[in-house]
Amino acid sequence: MSVEQLTEMQARKKAIREQAHENRKQQENKEELSRVICEKFVGLPEYQSAKTVMFYVDVRTEVRTRDYLATALTHGKKIVVPWCNDQGELELFWLQSMEDLSIGMYKILEPKAELRHLPDRQVPVQELDLIMVPGVAFTREGARMGHGKGYYDKLLEHARADAPLVALAFECQFFPEIPTQSHDVFMDKVISETAIYTGKGRKA
Repeated sequence: MSVEQLTEMQARKKAIREQAHENRKQQENKEELSRVICEKFVGLPEYQSAKTVMFYVDVRTEVRTRDYLATALTHGKKIVVPWCNDQGELELFWLQSMEDLSIGMYKILEPKAELRHLPDRQVPVQELDLIMVPGVAFTREGARMGHGKGYYDKLLEHARADAPLVALAFECQFFPEIPTQSHDVFMDKVISETAIYTGKGRKA
């Protein structure tokens, strides 16, 4: 890819990211729609059969998951949440109670500092049977655009091939096309308030 092509692609990504953020900010009834989306997630056969499931904890205007986490904890599964370490990498934490979380830097809800390094609370990514993924913008074919920092890309590189990647999004976050590169990971499914879209997955 030439420098001009790369520059053009980055400009397109920036424009889509800004539009998606604005769309999400303007989205009404976020709590209600988020609950609908989370209910669809736990209704998936992949969720029913999974023993260890990763939920993300929402930040800013993402599909809200924090209100649903307490319900997920009653499902008899090992619920795992990610948190970002000082190196800018995601680590995985076994969530046993909502009391395990507190407001950290940037007003993000994350595992309490005194718990996150306990050996029995750390979870290797290979243990995950199902992975919930956040994102800024999507296509209905499962292309995903994050914040551009690559946190999730690095994490998903090490996930098992048979662990489905399921993203949550409001309908306002979908675009006809998102610029992708060969290393970009497609979702297996993207769930919105109105539909469950089957993505290309990692076979793409």
